[in-house]
Amino acid sequence: MSTEALYQEIILEHNRKPKNFREMDDANRTIQGRNPLCGDELTLWMKLDGDAIVDVSFKGQGCAISKASASLMTAAVKGKSRADAERLFDQFHRLVKGELGEDEQKTLGSLRAFAGVAKFPNRVKCASLAWHAMHSAIADGGVAQVTSDPESQGEGA
Repeated sequence: MSTEALYQEIILEHNRKPKNFREMDDANRTIQGRNPLCGDELTLWMKLDGDAIVDVSFKGQGCAISKASASLMTAAVKGKSRADAERLFDQFHRLVKGELGEDEQKTLGSLRAFAGVAKFPNRVKCASLAWHAMHSAIADGGVAQVTSDPESQGEGA
């Protein structure tokens, strides 16, 4: 199986059986995210304890890339510090925009499955949506809504 086929299978599997796909009653951060270009919508719940991301989950609907990205993001940041999650946000964002070097990509594990998204600029927003929601939850104190549409939000995709 080629690397590209393996990455495609990872995305399809996380779309079919997403990790942390549930509501969270005891979350202390809740973010609504939407991608108006594709129709992706999600709600992200996060429980922070000081600097630590104790738990994170999501529910929503959208394309396979959006759902798989949210699934892999929740698995990647759960148990991490805010600073570690922010580093992952930066690396992932550069990955899907085609700006992350090969050596740095190797540190991302299954998240590397999204490297091919850079070839499809409209899909960058799909892959980034959950990550922007996570970033908002830890950086902005839980802004109620984020979007991957640069016209609606200053930071863009």
